[in-house]
Amino acid sequence: MTDMLVKLYDLKDDWSFVEQQAALGIAIRKPIGPEHNAVLAWIRRTFDDGWAAEAACALANRPMTCFIAVKDRGEAGHHMIGFACYDATGLGMFGPTGVEEAERGQGTGKALLLACLLDMKLKGYAYCAIGWAGPKDFYRKAIGAVEIPGSEPGYYRGMMKLE
Repeated sequence: MTDMLVKLYDLKDDWSFVEQQAALGIAIRKPIGPEHNAVLAWIRRTFDDGWAAEAACALANRPMTCFIAVKDRGEAGHHMIGFACYDATGLGMFGPTGVEEAERGQGTGKALLLACLLDMKLKGYAYCAIGWAGPKDFYRKAIGAVEIPGSEPGYYRGMMKLE
């Protein structure tokens, strides 16, 4: 998969997606310290060990570079339904990110993406690379990302795999 590039300076400083998600009972926020192990366990269980390892890097960054989506399920409590990271595998890179399959279609993935990108913009980043961009059409439509020619396998070249 190729990488994609986003011009952060073109993003509008519009955080209304936080309120839109809140209206659905979903909080977009950074996790607090006591939640870190639960966040990593959820990512490992829902996606894979590799994404959990990358998220662990984002959780260790100061300031933290991970956002989560938490849904209020009434008496059943609050449950994580998605996450997004940046500066996890490489500086200036977005990802990994994912939303629980049953919770997709509510704009949560886009909200997590925008939270990360606007956070990066506030820190002074001009551009963001999306490593191994899976849903390219999603990134094109959501934020105007473009493919980076010759970026496969990119930063992940020579990555070790657990045997």
